[in-house]
Amino acid sequence: MADKEAPKTRLDPRYSSEGATPATWPQAESLLAEAELFWISTVRPDGRPHVTPLPAVWADGALHFCTGPEERKARNLAENPQVVLTTGTNTWDKGYDLTVEGEAVRVTDDDRLRELAAAWEAKYGSFWHFEVRDGHFHHGPRAVVFAVAPRRVFGFGKGEPFSQTRWQFD
Repeated sequence: MADKEAPKTRLDPRYSSEGATPATWPQAESLLAEAELFWISTVRPDGRPHVTPLPAVWADGALHFCTGPEERKARNLAENPQVVLTTGTNTWDKGYDLTVEGEAVRVTDDDRLRELAAAWEAKYGSFWHFEVRDGHFHHGPRAVVFAVAPRRVFGFGKGEPFSQTRWQFD
């Protein structure tokens, strides 16, 4: 979060073990940067939810993901840019889960897209090599890229101690 203040951090005692402490924002950022898979939740035009997995890159205080412009999530975002991205472990008693709420904003600047393409390849390997032109990623078909700067992030520590931390960005 280079340009923003640190978020307000709060442990919710209702959902935390006695003696639990809130995770720090740098710990949460590290988990976001390292996570390989995220689940994105969008809203269809008729109000029904849509959830799908995707890779994402944490860079400059935002999660970035890409999708084909005709895919359901891209069409949903054209109508309603509010999203939730989640990542974590598939167990109830160990690990840490994160939920990021925010607005998906399209990234179209080719210089910025080249930086993000390099970040994708550094994180995921050459399979995720993207060419950049005309405001899109190209890897076969073209893809649009979105940035989600967090508005609110929830962290769920699983196992003793259980904890729920909330980071609020104002």
